[in-house]
Amino acid sequence: MSPARLAALALPLSCALPWSAQAQSSSSALKETVVTATRVAQPLSDLVADVSIIDRETIERSGVTGVADVLARVPGIEISRNGGPGTTTSVFVRGAESRFTAVYIDGIRIDTQSTGGAAWESIPLALIDRIEVLRGPAAAVYGSDALGGVIQLFTKKGEGAFAPYVGLGLGSLGTRRLEAGFSGSQGDFDYSVGVARDSSDGFNARPIPTMNPDRDGFRSTSGNARLGLRLSPTQKLDATLLANDLNSQYDNSLKLDDRNHHKLQAMGLNWQSQWSEVWSSKVSVSESRELYETTPSPYLSITRLRNYLFQNEIRLGAHLVTAALERREDRLENAPIDRKRSQDALALGYGYTYQQHTVQVNLRHDQDSEFGGKNTGSLAYGYAFAPGWRATASVGNAFRAPTLYQRFSIYGVSSLRPESSRNVEFGLRYAQGSSSFGVVAYRNRVSDLISFVGAGTCQSSFGCYANTARAEYEGMTFSGGYQLAGVSLRASLDVQNPRDLDTGKQLARRSRQHATLGADTRVGNWLLGAEAQLSGKRYDNVANTTVLGGYSLINLSASTRLAKDWTLLARVDNLADKTYQLANTYATAGRTLYVGLKWAPQ
Repeated sequence: MSPARLAALALPLSCALPWSAQAQSSSSALKETVVTATRVAQPLSDLVADVSIIDRETIERSGVTGVADVLARVPGIEISRNGGPGTTTSVFVRGAESRFTAVYIDGIRIDTQSTGGAAWESIPLALIDRIEVLRGPAAAVYGSDALGGVIQLFTKKGEGAFAPYVGLGLGSLGTRRLEAGFSGSQGDFDYSVGVARDSSDGFNARPIPTMNPDRDGFRSTSGNARLGLRLSPTQKLDATLLANDLNSQYDNSLKLDDRNHHKLQAMGLNWQSQWSEVWSSKVSVSESRELYETTPSPYLSITRLRNYLFQNEIRLGAHLVTAALERREDRLENAPIDRKRSQDALALGYGYTYQQHTVQVNLRHDQDSEFGGKNTGSLAYGYAFAPGWRATASVGNAFRAPTLYQRFSIYGVSSLRPESSRNVEFGLRYAQGSSSFGVVAYRNRVSDLISFVGAGTCQSSFGCYANTARAEYEGMTFSGGYQLAGVSLRASLDVQNPRDLDTGKQLARRSRQHATLGADTRVGNWLLGAEAQLSGKRYDNVANTTVLGGYSLINLSASTRLAKDWTLLARVDNLADKTYQLANTYATAGRTLYVGLKWAPQ
């Protein structure tokens, strides 16, 4: 699909059907509390940041197995994947590199110190209850990594009476899903436990003559536990644990059965205290471990991340002051590499909300054991100039330190500098009843961008990492929703220009335009939905010589309550059986059907 046709189709609808980019359901979501924007709980309606929320109902109705597939339907986000679910996946927030998004599960930092960024394919969607997406740099709050945005994923929190559930599903390509768990609370104790198993026979992910023509499937086994204990009316302990084991096939040779093996572990402990009416604090200790191994071609990389956070909040009427001390420790084992580094930080924040005005200021100083000090800051202002209307503006800078692999592998250069960015954006939002509308314009410029270039000062004659590039991510995101005659309509359109400032070329695997359109309605006891995902052409390489054509996908869903405790879900993805690519020489799934049944006593 040509960019002109895409824009002509999506733009009028996104403007005519104002919906909230911040919520996937009704306007009541505007009263929700979110934590991602400033790391403290805030009403969504008061935010000056660009935030989206994905709730559990939306995740379940998506019928997909990967977190990235859900995110691809959120304004401002594109994905790229080398084959089917379980293979290497990239998530681009506002066109920024995948490593420029800071990712957390229940507040636990997830990252890899090899190529950088979260291994999205290793995060088990079946255990995720809620997702918050912050578009735009947030290094003044989170430190290194958050040049493009922050994505927080949350597992289910126990509350109310004991509530078990069991779900199973079957789909095309030999897709199978089984999940079970329970949650609840008893007195001062709350709990939530879940397990899941997803698998698929897959399809031939790389249908070219030099690669194995077998089907490339995957199997994923995961589990989590989230426990809370209230020690007193003002003191509470929370603990969370999540683990996933993913084994997936990929093609790297003609005859071998090449496999990826991911093991993700994340654990955290939080102590929350309300010392007075105005002062509260949180102490958290967390650790994540990401193991990535390939067979029979031998490769093994293990990333260990540890975080310590002491955060304080002081609320005085319309004023909110935050102060945090944070220590981050990164370690990479990737033979012959066995290196580690640390960052110590002081972060300060000030928020003010009164009548029509909202102000948010954040400052942070990071002291890196390798690079020394790095200062970041952000300033945002929102003005509610009419009922339902709010205009916002913000500026800020961010950075990401090079990964340990980029510095110390055979392709590494120890003198690499951190990548740095400066961002400015403006927004206009409207929310009234079931109608909402949003438009955000942004420009994010990155200097000292790390890229892989020809032979240089590293050990490899094949190529080296270097701070050679400058990039600019600029664009506009339109989003809207409207309730019309019992039909909930929604749409979003991103018009962007992610480019290399030195060459003027479009950055690889990112389109200039992409959009989503959707509609949901009830017919009897059925909730019926239809959506379209549209993308303009992209290039697979930095030279812009290999074109990935534009595409449009139509997806349908239907769900109903069969009985008091039973829910049926059916979904068809890629209804027209379109052939398209997210990466050159890699195939994607054709038309697929998924049917799921869930038992959850009410």
